[in-house]
Amino acid sequence: MSQTIKILPQSLANKIAAGEVIQRPASAVKELIENSIDANSNSIQIIIKDGGSSLIHVIDDGRGMSKEDASIAFHRHATSKISVYEDLECITTLGFRGEALASIASVSQVEMRTRMKQLEIGTKVKIEGGSILEISDDTFPGGTSIQVRNLFYNTPARRNFLKSINTEYRHIYDVVERVALSYPELSLKFIANDDIILNLRPSPIQERISEIFGNKLTQTLIYFEEKNELIELSGFLGRPDYSRKGKAQQYLFLNKRFVVNRNLSHAVYQAYEHLLEKGNFPLFILYLSIDPRKVDVNVHPSKMEVKFENESSIYRAVLSVIRKSLSSQNLIPSVQIEDNISSTRSKASTPNIEQTDWKQLIQPDKIIGQMGSKFEDERSIKLKFESEAINQMEIETQIEKKTIWQVHNKYIIKIVSDGIMIIDQHAAHERILYEKARARFTQEGKESQQLLFPQTIQLSPGDTTIVKQLYSDLERLGFTIKFFGNSTVIVDGVPPEIKPGEESTILQEIISLFKEDEQQIRIEPKEKLAKSFACKAAIKAGDPLSDNEMKSLIEQLFNTEIPYVCPHGRPVSLKLSLTELDKRFSRT
Repeated sequence: MSQTIKILPQSLANKIAAGEVIQRPASAVKELIENSIDANSNSIQIIIKDGGSSLIHVIDDGRGMSKEDASIAFHRHATSKISVYEDLECITTLGFRGEALASIASVSQVEMRTRMKQLEIGTKVKIEGGSILEISDDTFPGGTSIQVRNLFYNTPARRNFLKSINTEYRHIYDVVERVALSYPELSLKFIANDDIILNLRPSPIQERISEIFGNKLTQTLIYFEEKNELIELSGFLGRPDYSRKGKAQQYLFLNKRFVVNRNLSHAVYQAYEHLLEKGNFPLFILYLSIDPRKVDVNVHPSKMEVKFENESSIYRAVLSVIRKSLSSQNLIPSVQIEDNISSTRSKASTPNIEQTDWKQLIQPDKIIGQMGSKFEDERSIKLKFESEAINQMEIETQIEKKTIWQVHNKYIIKIVSDGIMIIDQHAAHERILYEKARARFTQEGKESQQLLFPQTIQLSPGDTTIVKQLYSDLERLGFTIKFFGNSTVIVDGVPPEIKPGEESTILQEIISLFKEDEQQIRIEPKEKLAKSFACKAAIKAGDPLSDNEMKSLIEQLFNTEIPYVCPHGRPVSLKLSLTELDKRFSRT
């Protein structure tokens, strides 16, 4: 009988395994940086080109490797972090699986140079597609340098699934940013396409956060620190008025490892309770320390998912600490109502019998005068009543003519020939602005409202890159932007639909929503930008509108190409016919 089950060649097995560990250039950067940190490096330099697809170069000043170690470092499951099963129960290093270097080498062209500081001679290793081409002596100054070129060159299907250069760059920036926040004692330098993006020296965590996010945001953060028998938790919480629509600025570090855990993120969100606007999420940077024996980081090759021995207890502990930290701040202004007016009225209207001058009350002239004033009061009251009655009739006439109403500053009700139409004012305006934005991308010239006082906005280097990527489209939309360094933009003009005072907020929220919209489906940047702008610049639920504003909104809505759904697919309006209303009220 023929044999159908075969053992795959090692090279093919490595390529398959590489798909789990190295999903994109950012995965390779993460693994290489983690190796540098585990090697007790004080300084790490990251250099990339073309979003990491053509070059990733990580250089550190760590302990380096001997020639013997360098020779086997790229073998699968080669690691210095663990040696026996019990080591898995108490992992204190970032790496431990021994898969990263083998996975990277199997899908790229790698050159490693390394030297232990106590040795005079270093080692150079060249690998291509998992095959070792060269192992030789080298004069490297100390530490380790790994160059990764042409990632996925021999797996074209995987390479074709990479996003744009800017998108891959942003993922790499996110990796570097998380390391910078978790290890403020490290010196980090990040260079992309020959531009220095970050150049960070060792500093206290507050200074590190300020270097990344800017002084303005950092000054709004609430620092807290708590320790109990279960956990140590410290970090920074964003004030509710600085919350965002997306979850982009939420960082959770477990024993200095960046992790993603929905339950703990929910615990933070729950602690804010009613402090946040509906649909908003808080900014937070949390540092959680826990006994390594009570957590399992060996859940997924990415090592970003973790399991806790007692997750419900950790959840309650995090919720309690965050809630306590927020309650200690004056986040909700107290309102004290003084009852001076009512107490004054009650005193004035209640006569003091002991102080009444009865002789004054029974004087005839006084009585006649009081009666005359009483008659005058009655005449004025009658005239006032007649005037109010006329006004009431006018109001009733206006109501009879009125065909449009705003309900709870959220929905618009319009009488139509055969019933009523209910319109979501935000969704309607969103559709209008979306189609206007798309039209501006193709028309000559631009509609812009120049600012009397240009606004200077501090952004993270990653967000600045997004603005640079979208620069030409933002200009067509109506923004006039100048760049100042890697983290500052100056806004001179904005689209005419943006309300005065909201220019900075709208731009930052567009960037945030643009990042949140990074879905698996490929969406053109123009499309994402048009949706983000429409969502953020549109009138909100809660905004009061005049009759003329409502009529104008409806007129513009039904001049759009697709007036029935917003850009995100939600319904804009619904119609109730008289027949449907009669049926609901059991009328025949």
